[in-house]
Amino acid sequence: MPDPDLRSRIKEMLVKNLMLQVTAEQITDDLPLFGPNGLGLDSIDALELAVSMEKTFGVGVPNSEVAGRALRTVNTIHDYILENRGEMTQTGQKVDNPA
Repeated sequence: MPDPDLRSRIKEMLVKNLMLQVTAEQITDDLPLFGPNGLGLDSIDALELAVSMEKTFGVGVPNSEVAGRALRTVNTIHDYILENRGEMTQTGQKVDNPA
């Protein structure tokens, strides 16, 4: 069963763990996380984000190439988490997604 609040949880993680000066409600799903036209995160923030994702969602980011694709926006993080953690059942047990 997909997690309907996953994007909200990602935004809360960003605000809390990166100590952002914005609220989760101010972060749109497609707002760039890095660069001057978005949240303005830097490479240190990227490392913190990768660690936070592993702690919060059980999904690691193995290298900078993957990080460059997965950590662009809330939407890309959302999709990366779903692709890499498998769906969670009601009991919290991980199940493989049939492909």
